[in-house]
Amino acid sequence: MKKTAFAATLAAFLIAKVQANTVGLYLGGQVWQSEVNGIFGEKNTLIDFNLKKEQQGRYFIAFEHPYPLLPNVRIANTNLDTTGKTYSTQTVSFVNNGITHTSIIDTNIEDSINMSYVDYTLYFELINNDLFSLDMGVTARDFDGSITATESTTAVNTWQDIYGTPYSSTDNQDDVRRIKTDEIKAMLYVATNISLPLTGLSLFAQGDFLLMNEHSLSDYHVGLSYDLVDSRRVDFNLTLGYRTVNMEFEYLNNLYTDLEFKGAFVGVIVHF
Repeated sequence: MKKTAFAATLAAFLIAKVQANTVGLYLGGQVWQSEVNGIFGEKNTLIDFNLKKEQQGRYFIAFEHPYPLLPNVRIANTNLDTTGKTYSTQTVSFVNNGITHTSIIDTNIEDSINMSYVDYTLYFELINNDLFSLDMGVTARDFDGSITATESTTAVNTWQDIYGTPYSSTDNQDDVRRIKTDEIKAMLYVATNISLPLTGLSLFAQGDFLLMNEHSLSDYHVGLSYDLVDSRRVDFNLTLGYRTVNMEFEYLNNLYTDLEFKGAFVGVIVHF
């Protein structure tokens, strides 16, 4: 009975009416200038590091086939790198044996962020025709990043002895802390494309979304695509659009964030 069911299922895969005309391989990439806003750090010590604009990269490979009961596969890699720093000054005074000691503490904190991740996506083509397409699926987002903070502290200490003679000393110290993120998060994947007839242009949108428990995560972009080459053997598209990545984490490997990366991108997509 089990063998019969297996054979019937396999036959259904092989003779199923196709949703896609042929097997397709997609290769693509983006370069985008991201503006970064937000705060991050450990619990109760969230800091705005005045993060810099940086050029980010993203590339992907996707495989589509004509069997509607099997998902298509998409793998994408995204690098989110930036640096920043902040500065603070505080004065601390205390009295010891009638002598007042005053310390002026200057703290410079430099930070380096790498929030890279790989998306493993399985999706189905719910609608696919010459004018409109709609894909939905699930993404496993595999984070492999880190945040490194280097805190340089300079303390200038001043005091007077019992005769009123002033003294001072300077203490310098560096403290390096690193938080690594290596978790996998499940997300909803949605993508759509609307062709503009007789123009070679199409509007597209794509996103991954998570809103679960203490974390909130979204990654989406919209844009315009132009068919530079459209032949039976290969298609070559130029893309232009805007992308936004939001990361709000509560205790992700002891990391707390409220970060937003956003900016315009240019890219290419090749379809064999």
